[in-house]
Formats: sequence, C-alpha cells, structure tokens
Amino acid sequence: MSAVERADLGNPDAAARWLLTTEAIRARSGAILDLGLRNELAHFRIQMERLSDAAAYVAGVMRENYPDLVIPYHARWRHFTVGGHDRWGALARELAGVDRDEIARIRFDLCVTSVLLDAGAGDQWRFFERDTGLRVGRSEGLALASLSAFRAGVFSSDPGHPLRADAQGLAAVSEAALADAFQAGPDNPLIGVAGRTTLMTSLGQALAARSDLFGGEARIGRLYDHLAGQAANGSLPASAILAAVLDGLGPIWPSRLSLAGHSLGDVWRHAGIVTPDLTSGLVPFHKLSQWLTYSLIEIFEDAGLSVSGLDALTGLPEYRNGGLFLDLGVIALRDSALAEQAHAPGDEIIVEWRALTVALLDALADPVRAALGKSKTELPLARILEGGTWSAGRKIAREKRADGGPPIRIASDGTVF
Repeated sequence: MSAVERADLGNPDAAARWLLTTEAIRARSGAILDLGLRNELAHFRIQMERLSDAAAYVAGVMRENYPDLVIPYHARWRHFTVGGHDRWGALARELAGVDRDEIARIRFDLCVTSVLLDAGAGDQWRFFERDTGLRVGRSEGLALASLSAFRAGVFSSDPGHPLRADAQGLAAVSEAALADAFQAGPDNPLIGVAGRTTLMTSLGQALAARSDLFGGEARIGRLYDHLAGQAANGSLPASAILAAVLDGLGPIWPSRLSLAGHSLGDVWRHAGIVTPDLTSGLVPFHKLSQWLTYSLIEIFEDAGLSVSGLDALTGLPEYRNGGLFLDLGVIALRDSALAEQAHAPGDEIIVEWRALTVALLDALADPVRAALGKSKTELPLARILEGGTWSAGRKIAREKRADGGPPIRIASDGTVF
C-alpha cells in the first residue's frame, strides 16, 4: 500500500470506501496468509508444499466435470440445472416475445433474490420439486426453492406480473411465508429462516431508498438499466457491477461493523491486522456480493454487453472452497478439537479460514491453468471456481465425511455463508 493510500485511510469516508473494494479483500487476505507463512496464526498452520497436489486434484475434477474444458462462470444459473433440467431455460421459453431488456430485468429480479437466499441451508433441509420428484438440499435446493417462490410471485407486489421483485412485494415477505415457500419446518429444518426473511424485507427498504439505482418502480431489475447505461463501447467492468451491488444493497446486511456511517457488511476483526489507520484490525470479504456479481455477469453478456476485468473479483471465501484447502492439507488446524465445535462468522478462526481461502485461491489459479494447458484469458478465476474449486471442495468433503459437511462447523445466521 502506498503512502498516499495509507494517508487516505486515515479519512473515515476513504477508509470505509476502501474496505468495500476487492483490492482491500486481497490485501487483507494476503496479510493473513503472510502471518501464516511466518507461523504466526493462532489457529492454522500453512503447508504450501501441498498446493501442487491440490491443483492436480482440482484440475482432475475440472476434466471430469467438463471434459471439453468449456467451463461456464461460477454463477447461480448452474444451480438451476440440477438433475439435468434447465429450469431457467424453460422459464425463458415462456417469455418468448418479451424484449431483451425486460428479460434481463426479470433475470436480475430472480438472481438477486435467489443469491441472497443462498446462505448455508444445513445438513438436514431438502426441497421437494413436485414437477421432477427430486428432493434436493444445500445450494441447489435453495436455488430451486427460490425459483419456485419467484415464479409464484412471492417477491412481487403486482399479481399481474409475478416475475419481478420490488420494494412493496419484498417488504411483505413474512417468516411464515418464506418458511412455507422453502418447505421448512420441524421435520425439514432450514438454518436461518429469520435471517433470510430480514434480508428480504431489508432489501425492499433498500430498493425504496435508492430510486437512482432501482428506479421509480423500486424494482431490482432496474439496476440492470442503471449499469447498462454505464457501458462504454459495449463493455462494462466487473468492478462497476460489484460497486453498484455494494452501494445499493449495503444497507440490507445485519448491523455489524460500521465506519463513517457506512455499514461495512461482510467485514470482520482480526487481531493480527495492525495498521496505522482507521482500517486496523479489519478484514473484508463481501462473499455474497461477489457471488451475486459473478452471477449477474452472465445476464449482461446474454443481453449483448461484454464484461471486462473478471479477475479483479476474488475467489469466494465460503466453506466449499475453504474446505478444499483444509481437507487436502494445504492448511491444518493447530488444534483438531476445534473441528468439533461450532464457530460464529466473527470468530477469529473463521476469519482466518476465510482469508486464507481467498489468498490460496489466487495462489492455486496458475498451477491449475498450467495443469490444463490454459491461459489466464481462457480460464479466469470465475471458471476455475465453477469447474473447479467449489466442486472439488464438495467432492473431497464427501470422501472425508459421511454427511459431506464442511471440516469446520459454522453457526450461520443465514446471511454470510
């Protein structure tokens, strides 16, 4: 970090804005990895000699999943195809005759609500899809449940236009209604129903407060118009999408840390980060916001706009990617008993784990590309995540544990993982 940047971070507004960037995520995650390489982390040891084995494992999973190595982006849209059924494609066919921009708005409405409802479901919950007879859990099940709710108009205030998500419709979402839509109950427990409900109602309030981003309709889909209007020569930087997501949706997150009146969202404390400015001790991630940005990129490209700078975004610090490194021994717990306890997102062990995940995903990318004979342009991080580290994390978890759960237990509130 330059001296100018350090001086700027003494300004509250500048410090808050910096913490909402991917540069900050990489800088702080890299600092945590550096502590680990110096053997100064409280909870983890780093074993970088295992990274090549991890790269080979991930490359093998990518070849298995995509033999032709034509790999899509890591995006919510993949989850809508579970079981071999292209559910978004089926819905798009029903929209024949609807203009391209309105289809993009509908996809924004669906994508944002679905991603925000994607935090970990727990090991027991399943969604039963009546049309296919499939009973699906985890992220794919949450995707099917949110798509079903979207089609039913749960997030729309206009019964004549159910395929939308607007402020009034979201504000009306109750915990009981969301539990019903997700088939959650005592016999099918879903983690964080209350937290997910609060996210939806808070989302409605955020839409109503920002007509500059979401239009007079206070509709999620109008963010597409706002961003498309920023495109130059038919291209939009990925960083602009993330910036709009963090700006417009920042107020929806539970009250955690704030700085200069800015709610920082997915930002946590770690004692090992010491700097002479207002960001000292703070480690940002913005996992769901980046996952959402990855998912929105596809909408722009399908609407005829290119998106540049994909690798400005970081890898996602969630338990599949993080579990990959722990299960393959690239990182190791100093005290194995910690794996038997449940840890909250703000606990330092989880902050360390997530930061190491971000930094190690960057370190893993080039060895994976080399193993597959692909360039950075051909295989950006967004495709490695999909092909990829997320699938490899799930695969090794199933090999290691009967329930396929993460190697560290997380006490989630439904708004982080």
